Amino acid sequence: MATRVSTTTVKATYVGGPTVLLEVAGLRLLTDPTFDPPGGSYPLGNIVLKKNGGPALSVEELAPIDAVLLSHDQHSDNLNRSGRALLPKVPRIFTTVGGMERLEVKATGLRPWESAILKTPSGDSLHITATPARHGPAGIEPITGEVIGFMLSLEQEGYRKDLVYVTGDTVWYEGIAEVARRFTPATVLIFGGAAQPRGPFNVTMGANDAIDTAQAFPEAQIVPLHHEGWEHYTQTQAELASAFATLRIDHRLCLLQPGVPTALGKAGIE
Repeated sequence: MATRVSTTTVKATYVGGPTVLLEVAGLRLLTDPTFDPPGGSYPLGNIVLKKNGGPALSVEELAPIDAVLLSHDQHSDNLNRSGRALLPKVPRIFTTVGGMERLEVKATGLRPWESAILKTPSGDSLHITATPARHGPAGIEPITGEVIGFMLSLEQEGYRKDLVYVTGDTVWYEGIAEVARRFTPATVLIFGGAAQPRGPFNVTMGANDAIDTAQAFPEAQIVPLHHEGWEHYTQTQAELASAFATLRIDHRLCLLQPGVPTALGKAGIE
């Protein structure tokens, strides 16, 4: 029988867009780094992404960073110029296999369901498992490219607990349902914003996707990200919260204030 160990609390500090610092078991993990100032334009094929908001905190204010969880490298709203400049300074980078091959720094490429391990300062194991993601409607994969999310699970004294699921840029689809069948995270970080860079269809979660995700993870706290800082986001955090309130599930939301460290739901190992 596994030894019971103490509760682990995850702390999140929202930077902006898809970028959040997660403090887990003494490790500092950063999702999709986007630290450029507002006003930038980023060509992407026949479209241009425009940044209209700046980061709540600088890279220097967040240091040190132990690892970057990069859902994909091919879109500037997930990895922009300052984010790329950060990568050589980070000990570990986890991303897609294609991203590993494109980045000019050492990175670990993970396919969906593959895992890597980071050792915590206390010697425990943080399992980082890549999860499937689809960056828009069915059939869009050749256009948007490969994307993954991440499941963070902590193993202490032989007991493993799913702590945080980071969806990455995705809509609700069967891949997310499969994540729910395999894992029971205490917190789900949704990349929302109902992004529409290419026309009248979402390439990240809108309110309906977020609600479906919440229902698939009925015990999880839901934390929306990726809803401000770029012109192609079409849904705000407030609009998502209103949709949850209409269904009387707004008590499950944790709305992060930019730049403010926030303890997420206690993800206990009992």
